[in-house]
Amino acid sequence: MHQNHEAGTIHLSQCAYLDSILRRYHLTDLKPLSMPMDTQVQLTSEHAPATPAEFAAMRNVPYREAVGALNWAALATHPNIAFTVTMVTRFAANPGPVHWEAVKRIFRYLAGTWELWLSYGETRHALKGYADVDGSMAEDWRAISGYAFLINRGAVSWSSKHQEIV
Repeated sequence: MHQNHEAGTIHLSQCAYLDSILRRYHLTDLKPLSMPMDTQVQLTSEHAPATPAEFAAMRNVPYREAVGALNWAALATHPNIAFTVTMVTRFAANPGPVHWEAVKRIFRYLAGTWELWLSYGETRHALKGYADVDGSMAEDWRAISGYAFLINRGAVSWSSKHQEIV
C-alpha cells in the first residue's frame, strides 16, 4: 500500500504476493503476456486426463493450489483476472495439461502486469458499474455473469460467476 496524503490517494498492490506465488510454482522465467486468456482455446472437460499415463502426468501438478493463489489475487487487487480464474476453476477436480497451460498463462499475464495498482483518489467521479452475461456455454449450458463497480476510477467490488441455465 502506498498513501499520498497531499494528493489524497491510496494505492493497493500485491507485488510481493505475486512475486512469491510466481516463485512457489517455479514460473518466474516465463515470458510475460498481455492477455490472461487465449481466446482461441476453448477449455472443456474433454481436455481432462483419460488414460493412466495422462493421470500420472498431472498427478504432481499443483493445479488446485495455483488456482487458489490466483483467486486470492483476483479477489484482493486484480479484478482483471477474475473471469479467467473462474474459467480454470471449473476444472479443478480433474485438470488436464491444456487446463494447466491456461493457469500458467494467467501467471504469465501477472508477471507482465504485477506493477499495476488499484488506485483510489481525491478526484470525485460518480459510481460506475459494468455488467455482462454470456448465456450460452456450449458444453455445459452455464451462464457466465460478471460485474465491476468503480468509485473514483478504482474497483471496489467485482465478481465473475458461472450459473446453470435451467
